[in-house]
Amino acid sequence: MTLDQVMEFALRPALALLPARMGTDEARCMLLAVGLQESRFVHRRQIGGPARGFWQFEKGTRASRGGVWGVYLHAASRDHLALLCQARSVACDPDAVYAALEYDDVLAAGVARLLLWTDPRALPPVGETAAAWALYLRTWRPGKPWPDSWSGLYQQAVAAVRGRADRRASDVAAVD
Repeated sequence: MTLDQVMEFALRPALALLPARMGTDEARCMLLAVGLQESRFVHRRQIGGPARGFWQFEKGTRASRGGVWGVYLHAASRDHLALLCQARSVACDPDAVYAALEYDDVLAAGVARLLLWTDPRALPPVGETAAAWALYLRTWRPGKPWPDSWSGLYQQAVAAVRGRADRRASDVAAVD
């Protein structure tokens, strides 16, 4: 999928199901960068691993509080997850969510946004590569991160988000 397609068919609908304050350009940028880092928006199932969806979520466990279980248990995300699951016709339990992530890009984008929401720090401003990398490491806790690819992938996400923002601004100007 192209980044425009991801934004149109996964991010936009997912963010529409969550509180408006979650639908920022900073969130879109992080979600695109993480998806690029994790799957290149090609693989909905981890090659040789358990993760699912473009954002490569593992199920985790109640004890680990990671992956789907982490979003399910966290006080900042659990109620939002319940509403997201209801909107996507998925039972709000870690097994059902985990199974659906592979096939439901909107759910996967929403769960990824909720994971970012659980971090106590503000999302980094668009373009802050190092801060975005630190957030990715804190929230995704990747087993084998590819730090050498992050900068280029993050810049692709920045360009996609800024390009979309520029197109929105020109559309508004054309209406005025």
